[in-house]
Amino acid sequence: MRDKIFKVVFSILFGFMLMRCGKEAGAQEETVSQSVMPETASWEVSASELPAGQQKQTGFMVNAVSEESGLKVLEEEYQAHFDAIENVADITINGYDIMEGQIFSIAAESFDAGECTFIPAMEENYHRLAIFLADAEGKILFKTNELETNNRIPGQLWQPTRDLGAVTFTDLNQDGRTDIVLITRCVNDTGEYAGKPYKIGDVLFQGEGIFYRDWRISDKINRFDMNRSVNSIISFVRDGNSTEFLYTATTLDELLKNGFTIIEEQHYTRRFEKLGRIQVVPGTFRMSEYDIFMIYLVDEQGDIVWSFQPMGSYDNLYSLRGVVGKDVDGDGMKDLIVLARYTYEGPSGELLIQSACSIYYQRTSGFDIDTGFTENYLCTEEDTMEALIPKIRAYWGWKVEEAEDD
Repeated sequence: MRDKIFKVVFSILFGFMLMRCGKEAGAQEETVSQSVMPETASWEVSASELPAGQQKQTGFMVNAVSEESGLKVLEEEYQAHFDAIENVADITINGYDIMEGQIFSIAAESFDAGECTFIPAMEENYHRLAIFLADAEGKILFKTNELETNNRIPGQLWQPTRDLGAVTFTDLNQDGRTDIVLITRCVNDTGEYAGKPYKIGDVLFQGEGIFYRDWRISDKINRFDMNRSVNSIISFVRDGNSTEFLYTATTLDELLKNGFTIIEEQHYTRRFEKLGRIQVVPGTFRMSEYDIFMIYLVDEQGDIVWSFQPMGSYDNLYSLRGVVGKDVDGDGMKDLIVLARYTYEGPSGELLIQSACSIYYQRTSGFDIDTGFTENYLCTEEDTMEALIPKIRAYWGWKVEEAEDD
């Protein structure tokens, strides 16, 4: 009897809620952005006789549930194929492309199997990297797909990993076992950084018959840009060197105590409208074979009030052409313009040099990085700061006679 009463009450309440949702959704239908509500799928026949607003809301709910269920099915299929790999021959059968150029012998001391083979492979559909360790007979002794590069886009099966850029084997934690250092190359298809290649570093420590990751170490490697080369990762993990202070320091003294070197010829004091009298402090920190370039704005008390990393995803500062504080967008406040040359690794591992300009516009709350001029202007070796400033101002609509020398 109690069950029947409960069912009746529940039916009444549920019907009331549906009616209310339909009215509210219908009233707001004109103001809802099409980008927020996905189109109703053709298989949503059950919603066809509901009011328009309720059709849209029901469609959204069904779509969300369906997408979640569909993703779960795909994830289970993907994992089932990975789990089925027991021998080297199974790798390609289960949808993986073996990276032939990155197959190496490795001394896996804790596996008691003699010399083993390191085999990286990319899942064909979702671009997810997997690492396999095989013995002389081709039996898989260890495998993993739990890698930092497979988590670039959280909650999505497809990942932007393009290839394995570098790998090396060394004892990182001094336990007498060979560990693995990886660097992958990634390119996002959408979003703010679409089309721009970047690196992801990772470390697999050898345990007893297993390799494992420490996510805290992998996080710091990538969050503080220590993924530029395997030597940079080794310098951090094994030797204890770190760029973290470049991002967390609060004073100029702290930077200098940790090895930051000021580029004196571009070090000067300038008054910024919203910050007062400020030191512009460009400099580098040597990490393995790379000079990491940063710029800090420091007040008269020696405190850091702002910081910039103009080199972005480039590997190394080659030369600094200039750091200038001038108003270039016409709002009456000084902006910061940086012109430099950087080195980076090409697709085939070759060393390339590129000139690049960075612009930081002073705003009431700080500085905004330019995403207009620099995206459309390709710097060359011949560019100078004197020639660049008028071009930036022209982009913002300044006439030559209006641009006073400040």
